[in-house]
Amino acid sequence: MDEQSICQARASVMIYDDTSKKWVPIKPGQQGFSRINIYHNTASNSFRVVGVKLQDQQVVINYSIVKGLKYNQATPTFHQWRDARQVYGLNFASKEEATTFSNAMLFALNMLSSQDGGEQCAPPRPRGVVE
Repeated sequence: MDEQSICQARASVMIYDDTSKKWVPIKPGQQGFSRINIYHNTASNSFRVVGVKLQDQQVVINYSIVKGLKYNQATPTFHQWRDARQVYGLNFASKEEATTFSNAMLFALNMLSSQDGGEQCAPPRPRGVVE
């Protein structure tokens, strides 16, 4: 497979519930941290966010990053983005992990927005997250 992780961080994966006007776990009853990776498919130059629960290895998010996605760093440890149906949030374990993730997300969005065949720089080598 032509896919490689460009970052890894620990975060709680949330969605915004319009009814209650609150952030809730993406899957009911699924509180706790997940290992979040951004994967880059070098063959198709596509990116996706994948989150796996640390507790039971269940996939809680598998989200394709699309060109023009609006990514917002709401606080140093809480970042969010939206699509037509949903607002997603990541509550990171630390500022460092949030920064690692946002750098990779911004790199992915840059790559997608400049897909006109120009030479691309390689992503910075991600620092692994020690647990």
